[in-house]
Amino acid sequence: MFKKLLSKNIDTIVPIDVSLLILRVAIGGSMLTHGWPKLMKVFSGNLSFGDPIGLGPEISLVLAAFAEAICSILVIAGLGTRLATIPLVFTMAVAVFVAHADDPFGTKEKAFMFMIVFLFLFFAGGGKYSADSWFRKK
Repeated sequence: MFKKLLSKNIDTIVPIDVSLLILRVAIGGSMLTHGWPKLMKVFSGNLSFGDPIGLGPEISLVLAAFAEAICSILVIAGLGTRLATIPLVFTMAVAVFVAHADDPFGTKEKAFMFMIVFLFLFFAGGGKYSADSWFRKK
């Protein structure tokens, strides 16, 4: 077992596709807990929100809700994974570099970590256990 931990082969302990599934479900589910309240806020008609990039608070809220809720669900399912991560990376980049630009790193750390993981999923894709893979086989 110790030899497997030191192996250069990434698939030695857990197949990479299982790892991608776990990562997609965990990070997508975590982001969904942030996006769902925003989506419910949109549907309730309460469109008060920050305006970090000058589009207006209403548009900013709708875009953030779309990214954090709808795109998170797509990431969990592995449906259009690479496309779904683009709004998520952008939203988290705005959070890190614009909305929390002057804040200490500890304040923006969570958004930074989300951004990095979604960026990784952009490069890696959804993996074998994703809707993307299922549709490719059809």
